[in-house]
Amino acid sequence: NTLEEDMVIIRNIDNVVPRGSLGPVIHWRKVLAGYLLSCRRKVYKYIGELKNNADPICLKEIAGFLESNFGITNPPMEGEEFRSYLFSKLNRPVRVCGMVPATGEPGGGPFRVVDRDGSGSLQILESAQLQGKRYPSTHFNPVDIVCSFKAYDGTTYRLSQFRDDDTGFISQKSFLGRELKALELPGLWNGGMSRWNTAFVEVPLSTFNPVKTVMDLLRNVHNN
Repeated sequence: NTLEEDMVIIRNIDNVVPRGSLGPVIHWRKVLAGYLLSCRRKVYKYIGELKNNADPICLKEIAGFLESNFGITNPPMEGEEFRSYLFSKLNRPVRVCGMVPATGEPGGGPFRVVDRDGSGSLQILESAQLQGKRYPSTHFNPVDIVCSFKAYDGTTYRLSQFRDDDTGFISQKSFLGRELKALELPGLWNGGMSRWNTAFVEVPLSTFNPVKTVMDLLRNVHNN
């Protein structure tokens, strides 16, 4: 909450793109940022309409926007309850996450989940969070995320209010050659952003060049 910037781009430190290959990366960052601004503009517009007593047709339009852009579905409700629900869903930080086609690299995958209030939302989940279950996924997130912290009134959201503290999980780690289990707190882009409005955008593999070990530097992209 100390950042005052209008938009922040988060990128994994081990996604190392050689200077000669930065063209697609820069292009798709601009695409993600542009889509975020487009979504946020509509969010602000719809919040204004809700505050001005939007009619039932407008409420239905807002619900359609939330589902088509952020994967948010709502339990059955109507009237003032529905209006308040839509406002609470719109009035959140926004993030747009680049998703690359799955190639077997480790990383969180895009999922639609059911929240405690019965609504649906889009989330990035790590394999350790799936409790041993395997779900086939066509894409994964290499941590290329564009974020907006600004509310419709120009204030900055208190990001701790949009975290899910119950999403900690146990993962397999190693230390000095010894296998161990680690209890991890909610991660930045999963539990830490659990209650953000989330959009997924497919980006090409050319934007993703992981270097997790020294052997990854032998990949062709790092030797051209």
